[in-house]
Amino acid sequence: MIAFNNFPSIFVPLVGLVFPAIAMVSLSLHSMSWRSERIWIELIAGSRKISNFSWALILFLGSLGFVLVGTSSYFGRNFISLFPSQQINFFPQGIVMSFYGIAGLFISSYLWCTISWNVGSGYDRFDIKEGIVCIFRWGFPGKNRRIFLRFLMKDIQSIRIENKEGLFARRVLYMEIRGQGAIPLTRTDENLTPREIEQKAAELAYFLRVPNEVF
Repeated sequence: MIAFNNFPSIFVPLVGLVFPAIAMVSLSLHSMSWRSERIWIELIAGSRKISNFSWALILFLGSLGFVLVGTSSYFGRNFISLFPSQQINFFPQGIVMSFYGIAGLFISSYLWCTISWNVGSGYDRFDIKEGIVCIFRWGFPGKNRRIFLRFLMKDIQSIRIENKEGLFARRVLYMEIRGQGAIPLTRTDENLTPREIEQKAAELAYFLRVPNEVF
């Protein structure tokens, strides 16, 4: 069994870095919209949110600390004075910390990439004058980097709110398209309150002159 007797003294510097960052208010950039009598354009915020920046930075710093401690325990010397690695044996504590540190760096890199590419950002455009709906999203690099959907407004059957059950219950807004199924209009990680979702659904259904349904 791995002995963690010396770990509290190691985690003190990390706690000093991580917990103040966690205590920061994690604000999401709400989508901005512009509306007239005939056109509704809504800009969708993607991955460039304060919460994503915070978690990516916290994960990077914590993982880097684990890797440095594991590497220092292997060479038997401190690379930085904050981490007393002489108190840790490379096997098994140093190996375990190095493994978790490397895994954390990979996850942190993924988060930084999604932030850099701003995955999930885009816009929704509802044009009553032209009778069309355009939905655009930025995806990951590749053939699906640009996701563009175009529908006739007469094919919209309803605006639907669907309750997602589970550990983190949430509501997702969908647009039901004839022959296409349900198209999500909100991200599952959007921090919208139930009242905000209901208000958005009601306003959009009224604008498009379609029913508003809740499932």
